[in-house]
Amino acid sequence: MFALSQEALYEEEIKKSRFIVKAAGVSSPEAAMAFLEKVRETRATHNCWAYRIGQEYRFSDDGEPGGTAGRPILNAIEKQDIDGVVVVVVRYFGGIKLGAGGLSRAYGGCAAKCLQQAKLERIVPKAQVHLQVGFDHIGSLYAIIDQFGAIKLAETYTDSGLDIRLQIDRAKRQTLVTALADASGGSIRLLEGC
Repeated sequence: MFALSQEALYEEEIKKSRFIVKAAGVSSPEAAMAFLEKVRETRATHNCWAYRIGQEYRFSDDGEPGGTAGRPILNAIEKQDIDGVVVVVVRYFGGIKLGAGGLSRAYGGCAAKCLQQAKLERIVPKAQVHLQVGFDHIGSLYAIIDQFGAIKLAETYTDSGLDIRLQIDRAKRQTLVTALADASGGSIRLLEGC
């Protein structure tokens, strides 16, 4: 799975109609709609769009025949395996009708070309780890956190040591827990629920 690391832009003319594609990474439906409002071109014939954020998605044909614009844009997003993205395709009609198949190919194709040239980054699934550590093992803990590239989300000193929450790549979670147990002789306590 991938995400856009920066906004992308693509333009193409198809049978005298001008298609302008604008794509951006978003984290919520509200952010997707805000991007649409920001890039909407009011003089254009159509501003068709689609977004996908996790399991949520929406699309609009904006006056084009049903299923000829928004759905093909969404299909382009899904084929590129991109998440957290909104794609807006602006069309300035050039006087030549494209037909339903032509519209689908134009909207989906332009969206796909925009996403293919966009700068992407791989999405790495994350996991959280919640630990309790005695004072005598805090040094070992910090060394192992650095070694695994874990991120400290919260830490609180208690009477007996440190209560800490970490975020780490899901694939490294069990190896981190094993390394911490080995370094502390099993005295670092993993709290469940994370």
